[in-house]
Amino acid sequence: MNTIIKSATVLVAAMTLSVNAFAQDTKKPASPAATATGKIKDATITIAYNSPSVKERKIWGDLVAYGKVWRAGANEATTFETSKDITVQGKKLPAGKYSFFLIPKESGTWTAIFNKEPKQWGAYKYEETKDALRVDVKTKALPATQETLVYKINKNGFTMDWDKISVPVEIK
Repeated sequence: MNTIIKSATVLVAAMTLSVNAFAQDTKKPASPAATATGKIKDATITIAYNSPSVKERKIWGDLVAYGKVWRAGANEATTFETSKDITVQGKKLPAGKYSFFLIPKESGTWTAIFNKEPKQWGAYKYEETKDALRVDVKTKALPATQETLVYKINKNGFTMDWDKISVPVEIK
């Protein structure tokens, strides 16, 4: 009888620990993963990224430095995948999966980068020699603050919108 009680006690304790372990940390991550997918002509475009929030911070020129390669999201580098060869800002980009980076500038045009190494953490191991394509893009002011970073695919390409800036990238 003692053995049965001890076994039952151990079983109940193990179940309690298991339930508590699974119940831990159910809050939303600071920069949740997101995906934007769409068609531009006959190419399927998929952009996978982590979406940080402004959270009353100064983004451009502070959290995200001007003149430096930025992962265009949070955590892992943003990836851009196209099922067909496309033209980006008038330049050819072969079908494939790329990491996507931006070089923000205080004014004028920014640089959009499609890099052949899609699996990178941030931009820490970014190598310019692995760039498949670099293009200049003109930013636009947003009419209102975009709290969370978001990518949107449309018939003319895609945009990255965050804080007070929209970065449109033309695709044909």
